[in-house]
Amino acid sequence: MRKALIVGIDYYENINQLYGCVNDAFGVNQVLARHSDGTKNFDVNLETATGTSNAISRKDLKNNIEELFQDKSEIALFYFSGHGYIESTGGYLITSDCKDGDDGLSMNELLQIANNSPAKNKVIILDCCHSGIMGNQNPTDNNAVLSEGMTILTASSKDQYALEEKGSGVFTNLLIDAMNGSASDLIGNITPGSIYAHIDQSLGAWEQRPIFKTNVRSFTTLRKVQPPISLSDLKKITELFPDKGQEFKLDPSFEPESENPNKENVVKFKLLQKYNRINLVVPVDAEHMYFAAMENKSCKLTILGEHYWNLIAKDRI
Repeated sequence: MRKALIVGIDYYENINQLYGCVNDAFGVNQVLARHSDGTKNFDVNLETATGTSNAISRKDLKNNIEELFQDKSEIALFYFSGHGYIESTGGYLITSDCKDGDDGLSMNELLQIANNSPAKNKVIILDCCHSGIMGNQNPTDNNAVLSEGMTILTASSKDQYALEEKGSGVFTNLLIDAMNGSASDLIGNITPGSIYAHIDQSLGAWEQRPIFKTNVRSFTTLRKVQPPISLSDLKKITELFPDKGQEFKLDPSFEPESENPNKENVVKFKLLQKYNRINLVVPVDAEHMYFAAMENKSCKLTILGEHYWNLIAKDRI
């Protein structure tokens, strides 16, 4: 069972309205609900506040969070986009009914609910100002208190504001981009760690900084997308390279446009070219794989290629 609570709040009764949080929530809902092949991923509870008729109170938010984390789910994921607030007592998620920042839902309370959850994996993603305080019990404490299986990903540090661009959160745009495939490994898995790496690499040193905190034995897969190479083709890497450190000798018979192509070699070369396109293999002393074949040279595994060779050799994938 994979459950997700996605909350976007644009409407506030007493403080400044927001304009991109609901759109962000819909975007996250769309990418999380199903894998790229259309199969079911998360069962999503989408809660959005656009006006008085669907305002989200602190009590509403807390009740939904408690319901999310009460089960022995494989994954319980919480996403929030809206106002955030910080003061000496900690951080708060601001709901539609708030008048002062500290009347929102305390991030410490959220942390306690999630920490006590029987869910195997708990993931909290916050796109709000000062969200980096999440996981720390007070603003001056740099040590996060996370139960096993907990992962927190936030748009900014505790001292930063979450940025918007063209009516959408910069962080959430990158989050959605990552889950659409930019953060995928070669077998199509997208994890919290790969999402953070994608977001972190996309932002400059002077921009808001995403924060990543985790206490897990291994990363869980949040979404699966179409991999750039089939698993059956990927697994042949140990057949072509019985020893990961050896070079694969090439000659013109591997190239289909040569004078005397060999059918078996052409099939192997086609697969080697696939590996080359996804940085698993590189030609040795040649600019392209074509020239390596035509000039009787060779190709070898890259560091990434050796990594996947190890995974396959150890039956990890």
